[in-house]
Amino acid sequence: MILGMGTDLVDVRRIERTIERFGERFLDRVFTVHERARSERRSRRAESYAKRFAAKEACAKALGTGFRQGVFFRDLGVVNLLSGRPTMQLTGGAAQRLQRLVPPGFDAKIDVTLTDEGPLAQAIVVISAVPKGGT
Repeated sequence: MILGMGTDLVDVRRIERTIERFGERFLDRVFTVHERARSERRSRRAESYAKRFAAKEACAKALGTGFRQGVFFRDLGVVNLLSGRPTMQLTGGAAQRLQRLVPPGFDAKIDVTLTDEGPLAQAIVVISAVPKGGT
């Protein structure tokens, strides 16, 4: 059962300008250590950061809170499964909100799709409840 879904579209140039203007302050405030390491390895790092920024926005929408009620950018991290498929790792207020959304007897599943076609980056996040032990 779908608990929430969100989408976001980001102009890569805006993220690039923000990185140029605020540098480490912006990167530390918004991205997890894992996201930063992954994005810094990319030749097109602004696109990588933009997709992750869009995923955070989309996930906050899927949670139904936006960036309120104790949900912060760094509570939402894009990680990849062993298969390479992206998903979200939630901590802090975002993890607490997710816990409140999931009915008893179910686990949360977060599906993420990321794409970019210059100058835009897009993310779609779907949060589902699956029976415990299911996939």
